[in-house]
Amino acid sequence: MTRHLILMRHAKSDWGSAGQRDHDRPLNARGRASAKALGRWLQARGAIPDEVLCSSARRTQETCALLGLATAPTLFKSLYLAEAHEMLAVLQGATGKAVLLLAHNPGIAEFAGDIVTIPPEHERFSDYPTGATLLARFDIADWRDLMPGTGQVEDFVVPRDLT
Repeated sequence: MTRHLILMRHAKSDWGSAGQRDHDRPLNARGRASAKALGRWLQARGAIPDEVLCSSARRTQETCALLGLATAPTLFKSLYLAEAHEMLAVLQGATGKAVLLLAHNPGIAEFAGDIVTIPPEHERFSDYPTGATLLARFDIADWRDLMPGTGQVEDFVVPRDLT
C-alpha cells in the first residue's frame, strides 16, 4: 500500500505590530496570494489530502484555509516551531492515505531532508522557504511504519515557481 505526504511550510507572514506574539502573526498580501497559488497547484497535480495536520499558529491556519481544500485541519500545538522528530511523531499518528502536514522552519526543512531517499534537484529545497511544498510517496500501509529516508519525491515547488 502507498501513503502520500504533502509537506508544506506556511506562506509568507506579516511581522505584525509591536507586542504581537509570534504565534499570532497573520499572512501578508504576498503570503495570501502564494497560498491560493499553492492550492491551485495542488488541485492541478491531483494532490488532495484526506487528512490535514496543521500547526496551531495563525499563519499556518490561514495558509491552510486559502488552499481551498475540503478537508478541515486538525490543529496541533506541538507542530508550532516543532523539530523534525516532533513532526515525525505527529505524522506517525496520521490515518489518512494522503496527508498534508503544515508547519514551520527550521524544523520543516530538516524533516523534509530526513524523510526522502534523494532530495529534489531544486536550489531552495535545503532552506525550505515560505510556501515550499514537497510531494512524497511512501510504500507503507500505515503511517506508524514511516521511517526516515524512505520517501520518494514526486514533486517540489516554491511559490516563486508558480508566478
